[in-house]
Amino acid sequence: MILIGRNLKIKIARVELDMTQKALAEAVGISRQTMNAIEQGDYNPTIRLCRAICKVLGKTLDELFGEED
Repeated sequence: MILIGRNLKIKIARVELDMTQKALAEAVGISRQTMNAIEQGDYNPTIRLCRAICKVLGKTLDELFGEED
């Protein structure tokens, strides 16, 4: 399976909650463009931002940002 974007797990979790990039971005206090860059793997969020994203999406750091086996 080919996965496009380094942070595809964020996009999947967001879509499962029927949430737009804009809604998630607003919930964590960033722009939609920054959220897009995070999902595309073009921007590395701070640990504080990672935790905020996890909280909104109801996921753990390992679930969204952990390394693949």
